[in-house]
Amino acid sequence: MNSPAEPADGRRTGPARTARPDSPDADDRSAVTGKRRIAFAVHTDEDRMPGLLVLLRSLALTNPAVCEDFLVLHPGLPDSAFDAARRLHPRLVPRTAGSRLDVFRVTGYDTVVALDPGMVVLGSLQPLLALRTGVAAVPQSGPGGGRAVRDDGLLVIQYQDVTDALLTDLAQGGEGAVDRALSGTGLLEPLGSRYDLPAGRVYDDTPVPASTVVLHFGEDRAGTPAREARERYAPDGAEFRAAYCALPGAKHPELLLHCALPFPDGERAPVDLVRQVAEVHRQQGRHDEAVALLTAAVADRPDLPRCHETLGISLMALSRYEEAEAHLLLATVSPDFAARAYGQLARLAWLLGRTEDAHAYAREGLDADPADANCHAWHTRTRPAPAAGPAPGPAGEQLAHVALFADGEENAGDKVLPEAVRMCFGPDTGPARWHERSVHRLVDEAGLEELNARRGIVVGGGGLFLPDTAPNGHSGWQWNIPDAVLARVTAPLAVFAVGYNVFDGQRYRRERFAESLRALVEKSAFFGLRNQGSVERVRELLPEELRDRVRYQPCPTTVARHLDPGAYDTEDRDDTVLLNCAYDRAGLRFGHDYGHFLAETAAAVRALGERAEVRYAAHMPADERFVHDLRREHGTSLPVEPLYLHTNDRIREIYRRTRLVIGMRGHAGMIPFGCGTPVVSLVSHPKLAYFLSDIDRPEWGVSVHDRSLGARLTERAAAVLDDHRAAVADVRGRQEHLWSVTRANLAELHSLFGTPDPFEGRPAPHVPGPRNAEPAQGLHLPDTRTK
Repeated sequence: MNSPAEPADGRRTGPARTARPDSPDADDRSAVTGKRRIAFAVHTDEDRMPGLLVLLRSLALTNPAVCEDFLVLHPGLPDSAFDAARRLHPRLVPRTAGSRLDVFRVTGYDTVVALDPGMVVLGSLQPLLALRTGVAAVPQSGPGGGRAVRDDGLLVIQYQDVTDALLTDLAQGGEGAVDRALSGTGLLEPLGSRYDLPAGRVYDDTPVPASTVVLHFGEDRAGTPAREARERYAPDGAEFRAAYCALPGAKHPELLLHCALPFPDGERAPVDLVRQVAEVHRQQGRHDEAVALLTAAVADRPDLPRCHETLGISLMALSRYEEAEAHLLLATVSPDFAARAYGQLARLAWLLGRTEDAHAYAREGLDADPADANCHAWHTRTRPAPAAGPAPGPAGEQLAHVALFADGEENAGDKVLPEAVRMCFGPDTGPARWHERSVHRLVDEAGLEELNARRGIVVGGGGLFLPDTAPNGHSGWQWNIPDAVLARVTAPLAVFAVGYNVFDGQRYRRERFAESLRALVEKSAFFGLRNQGSVERVRELLPEELRDRVRYQPCPTTVARHLDPGAYDTEDRDDTVLLNCAYDRAGLRFGHDYGHFLAETAAAVRALGERAEVRYAAHMPADERFVHDLRREHGTSLPVEPLYLHTNDRIREIYRRTRLVIGMRGHAGMIPFGCGTPVVSLVSHPKLAYFLSDIDRPEWGVSVHDRSLGARLTERAAAVLDDHRAAVADVRGRQEHLWSVTRANLAELHSLFGTPDPFEGRPAPHVPGPRNAEPAQGLHLPDTRTK
């Protein structure tokens, strides 16, 4: 029999688990990012199982966008006892336990909301999921007039605060054990009665208060309205599933799939539901399943433009371009979807090298909606190039550069990066030396001929190992090259400073990616990844005989001072601190903690504003959401530096002149670091922690989930500002190791490509060793409470 401290579901209790290449599981890196692991829990026996089913149905129907692990603590029931509950929730986790008090000993999670089979959820539990301290509960009125926490009451437990002394007191057991154990500890966070309202207090014909979130049935008889509130969640099976699927608004992808599938035999599922399910499949990288569903749904139905649009996008992700184009054209017949569909058609045509068709599609999209930003971007990108400009050099003297080349108002980091890569090979970064090819464009026969005509191919840098940015069916990552075409590459191939960019908690299918990755490593003469974390993750996906071919090559933006000596060594700086945040895949970055992050960062901004001018550095327009949210929620305004509008030189100059950068984007840390500017990283993605680990400065990062984020951010930023000269010297010292690695790799690459080494003859850098003082503190600092 397992104890609650021994997870039966394989959840991580120590280092993050690594999914197999063929596993559809989420990529779990919460140990790196500090992201909270949250669960619901209930203790039940066989007699109370019917109440558990009502609880699960009410939770899903009142909180359709919430789907965390649901722990069922039980005295040793057979696994079959949970079959009915599993039909209601996709993440049910049975664990054996002696009593409900064992919920305080649960492992593998940071926060658990403990419920009871006698409860019915009537409202949103989001405020409970956002709690960060102590043990939250509703003190209930007792017979003697006092108030106490019931043993079977709702609890929100933060395991960071559960002390050994508390567990010892709970072990005494007996009635009132929870209240006695919490008494005098300062851990109790009182909640309003609406979060655990005894149904017995809603007697006779008294209506249930509209503000009630959790209604708790016990031995006391409840009135008719209370019983009716519970009976609303009695329907099971198809009736419950249909009720969930019919709910308006956002639904959690896992819950939607669990309730919608399989579609009933012999019945045609509602078209909108089919599209919603297909959209979930598409977002999770199961494009083939999305195509299968939508193909059946739109058969002989040209009047379903939204379905044709989703089907076209899914087919494009499988590299079935001809079929995709046909369905996207069908979507253009509706004025409501025409501009969006034309934008996708422009992208499709561009991927295939049909630039004129892409321009024409974008023009038609602008005719349908002149304000459509995507069509405007494609219309600008595919505009015929002016005749004037630097002439390309002979093909045999060029290097082919396969990368993500940002333009317009796209990510500023992706604009600076390709130039930094080229600077590693010499000062000439233009067409005389380089043949540019977007990583997203299909490498067909003509493309292969272009690549092979060059003296070498450089792929990178950037986080190209990411499955959901411009997905394609050929590789499973961003380079759109079939294995058969890759096998026919004859020019020397170097993968340079590429990153494994999968988010913590992101789901994707690894089979095609792993196969393509193996072919890429086998073909490459050099395979360098931008941080050791990426090296480790990619090696996990390779057979043992190929793992040693994966090596470390830092992002070239981090060594900008060495690529352009003297340009960044001036001490002339503005009295500013630059702040940057990122919002792509916000749910994966913040989880339930965005409100906490915003409030804590607002406090840090106010504190740092007394030392320097705090400005906001937006790498792309979407980043400016932070400025709007900060002003709306906390009344604080920040001036914005729209880096996405600036040239590369101007971006680097802005980062060079500031005193400190607090950044969430990877290149909001790496670019200023490379310019010699101190950084503090807001860690919402593993890559930031990987970089800080590589330079032996993990304390330069603070998790966005850290519950003392504001204070720690202020403390670390203030330390930099108070001794800025030492901080700059530390940055420059840390760069030396990165430059030493880069120099060694470049010497090998210049030999491979037969090109002169522009850095030959420079003195070898002095590489400081790891610090011998106190060990660096990581992202997860111990709480100040005494254990």
